[in-house]
Amino acid sequence: MLTLVIGNKNYSSWSLRPWLLLTEAGIPFEEVRLSLSTPSFAARIARYSAAGRVPVLVDGDIRVWDTLAIAEYLAERFPDRGLWPADVAQRARARSICAEMHAGFSTLRQAMPMNVSASLPGMGWSVAVQDDIDRLVTVWRECLEPSGGPLLFGRFTIADAYFAPVMSRLSTHAVALPDDIAAYRDRVLALGGMRAWADAAAAETEFIADDEPYRRSR
Repeated sequence: MLTLVIGNKNYSSWSLRPWLLLTEAGIPFEEVRLSLSTPSFAARIARYSAAGRVPVLVDGDIRVWDTLAIAEYLAERFPDRGLWPADVAQRARARSICAEMHAGFSTLRQAMPMNVSASLPGMGWSVAVQDDIDRLVTVWRECLEPSGGPLLFGRFTIADAYFAPVMSRLSTHAVALPDDIAAYRDRVLALGGMRAWADAAAAETEFIADDEPYRRSR
């Protein structure tokens, strides 16, 4: 069986993506959760990857690290699950927007870190953050309008998993969105996998100061 090594569910946006992908695709896996805030983290993650970061997918002797690499590996390993859109043009768009998310939006990431169980309305907002949000709205709308929804390419794909942490950030920080995009956000947050992740995040007791802007500002 596959094993997915992840970090804290309350904070680890990179871990959420493959976890949600596996869960929503119905691919069995075992979860190994490592607390990012403990002194033992470096030694524990080194057992799985020399890169020293989560997530890591373990498939027998194969180790796959980096979220996008994991998504591609799963798409190849389980072609029957249709993790990318079947249409070549849609698939190209899906890969492009995932790569853009993977490499970009650093202002939004830094100002509004993922904190699933928190409520921080308005915190972190700036004109530069809004620029990132506006670009995301454009990306999502350009997928939703031709596909007709309910998700970016109709059914659930890697693209929805890839933007799921952003939906959590936007919810935590109560970011105002156009009605159509707010509806998409709510559909992602209502996925069974997202609800399960949020419930587990709420039960965590570890506190990571770097991802708690409210507590840092006090």
